[in-house]
Amino acid sequence: MAKIGLFYATDTGNTRKVAKLIKKQFDEGEVDLFNVKGASADDLNGCDALIFGTPTLGDGELPEPLTEFLPALESAELSGKTVALFGLGDQVGYPDEFVDALGILYKKLKKREARLVGGWPAEGYEFTKSKALRDGEFVGLVLDQDNQADLTEERLEEWLERVKPELL
Repeated sequence: MAKIGLFYATDTGNTRKVAKLIKKQFDEGEVDLFNVKGASADDLNGCDALIFGTPTLGDGELPEPLTEFLPALESAELSGKTVALFGLGDQVGYPDEFVDALGILYKKLKKREARLVGGWPAEGYEFTKSKALRDGEFVGLVLDQDNQADLTEERLEEWLERVKPELL
């Protein structure tokens, strides 16, 4: 059984809540949860597969704990490692930089030659621009806890059905 590291950055606590919801959808011992604030490259290297979660802050920026975690990400061995992503954003309040942090993180992981899985359809969201869009779909699961919290559980379930076989 593969060991999945679920790494998240959080600002308001929403990303942590979603990370915990994801962990609950796996069997005991399959997923280890890591707040990037206290995580290291060794934590990344010790996992067979990874899930990363991030909110987007301000004008489309990574949260500070994730920015501070980037050196660990850069020094980890990610080549060929399966990675799924999820991001939180506010499509109404920030339609011009909706889930941009997800796109920024995707680009950094792609550069490290990670095997990225878990794209997500852009239908059902109303926004102007997003760095997380590639060929008409998001690079990972996108959740809007501010405007579409009622869709979170359903979206999570569907996304996990897709990515679980890739991660395990």
